Amino acid sequence: MTEERPERPAEVDGTAHLFSALGKQIKVLRENASMSQRELGVAAHCGEDLISAMERGVRTPQPDFLVRADELLSAGDVLKAAVEDVREAQAKARTRHPDWFRDYARAEAEAVALHDYSNQAVPGLLQTEEYARAIFTQRRPLLDEETIEKRVADRLARQQIFERWPAPTFSFVLEEAVLKRPIGGRTVNENQLRRLLRVGRLRTVELQVMPLDREEHPSLDGAFILLTPKGRQQVAYTEIYGHPRLITDAEEVRVFTERYGIIRAQALTPRESLSLVEKMLGER
Repeated sequence: MTEERPERPAEVDGTAHLFSALGKQIKVLRENASMSQRELGVAAHCGEDLISAMERGVRTPQPDFLVRADELLSAGDVLKAAVEDVREAQAKARTRHPDWFRDYARAEAEAVALHDYSNQAVPGLLQTEEYARAIFTQRRPLLDEETIEKRVADRLARQQIFERWPAPTFSFVLEEAVLKRPIGGRTVNENQLRRLLRVGRLRTVELQVMPLDREEHPSLDGAFILLTPKGRQQVAYTEIYGHPRLITDAEEVRVFTERYGIIRAQALTPRESLSLVEKMLGER
């Protein structure tokens, strides 16, 4: 018996085919220009891993990237011509998530600030492709391969929020146990830790680790997210066993805000946290 799926991910509305075709075009143009993924990333002011993900069709090329890449790769307006199609596809993407997740996804896409406390796994916005695939592969009841790939693509697409400018304010607090749990295996975990280092070093991001030796903790109830959508009041979001809750009541949100403030005060500082991740990777 297959799982019932109310969601309509990117593949259903055809946007995945657009991004896949664009990715192939970018790869061919890059190779014709005798540029490596790293060289193009440096020239276009983005990471090598982002170039790789775009070429594989799992990340959406942003309009401003297409304009820059068109010039860098001497594409003769081939990439610029796709800008409007990409913008339309991005608008459709906001409605491709499951119904129960859609309100949160919309609020996240519009956020001017996002604060995330995670105690079970690395937050979706920080996950590598391999880590996300391991998460969905291990989920019970089992998902079929097509569904896994759709959900991985949709999760990675949300990470484009880091590319916005002006950028939202981000902070993440992860339990130390999350970093030590090798989901997907040792190699996947090491790559995930390196991803945390890259994101944690962004000027717009503060990444903190809650060490295991803390004797007090203000939020043993579970993970949560605080969001401030543009022009609106801050909201809170919780999700457990497929039961999401977007909280807008001011008093309830205040409680989560208070908890988060205490968590950040008890956690390692951002610099100490990055040093811990480096130590776990054997880089210090």
